[in-house]
Amino acid sequence: MPYLICDKSKLHYRVIGSGGKVLLAFHGYGQSSLYYHPMEHALGRDYTIYAFDLFFHGGSRLHKDDMPLTKEFMKRMISQLLEKYNIEQFSVMGFSMGGKFALALVEQMADRMEELYLIAPDGIKTSFWYNIATYPGWMQQLFKRTVVKPEPFFKFLKVLHKYKLAHKSLIRFAHFQMDSTAKRLRVYRSWIGFRDLNFDIRQIVQLLNNHKIPVTMFLGEYDEIISPRRVRVFMDALDKGELVILKTGHSNLIQDVADLLHKRKSLNLD
Repeated sequence: MPYLICDKSKLHYRVIGSGGKVLLAFHGYGQSSLYYHPMEHALGRDYTIYAFDLFFHGGSRLHKDDMPLTKEFMKRMISQLLEKYNIEQFSVMGFSMGGKFALALVEQMADRMEELYLIAPDGIKTSFWYNIATYPGWMQQLFKRTVVKPEPFFKFLKVLHKYKLAHKSLIRFAHFQMDSTAKRLRVYRSWIGFRDLNFDIRQIVQLLNNHKIPVTMFLGEYDEIISPRRVRVFMDALDKGELVILKTGHSNLIQDVADLLHKRKSLNLD
């Protein structure tokens, strides 16, 4: 699998499809670039998709695990790819946590962006419990101890479940992401590594509108992590925004979106 290297950091990616347009794709937490394979039958003839393994996932690594990823550094790495393949314009797709990487490119490279596809994106407004599962807002040393001794965390989840303080799907998500030392270490490193990927959403809206970038957002009707009500204000502020609600939850959204796009393409061809 090809990769980019910058300051000893390595960003792996896979190439999907062979179309004339370019799509940069970022997956969700706990996944890898493999999750974008369903997009080949939907978009592979129109787009060449460069799907990245996010840092701490798949084959991608930051040189220093305790050094936060900056938006400027992300731009440097993506610029390498654009130069390598002589890419002038590109579109972007981000699912869940990958939405933060997509929004970072809006901030850094809106002048070269043609379309933006957001699939239940992190970075706009997420569930409080999702943030606990993926970007714990606790003291760094406290959570570092949780990597080795997770029992208090699991007791905390039991309390949430008992008193119905969080939806059961969110509790399952948190439990799944913390049920081994390797997974807990990835949660910790992601918290440290991606903590600077925060956005002024008003500025994002302004950039998208000024550069006339069409935005299509796909959400799951039953998604308790990133629900439709949390992003409607963002979508309403866009000049070119389409909101698509699918009858699904969070985890299967990439496959469901791929099926929908394939269906739309088939109808247009008929």
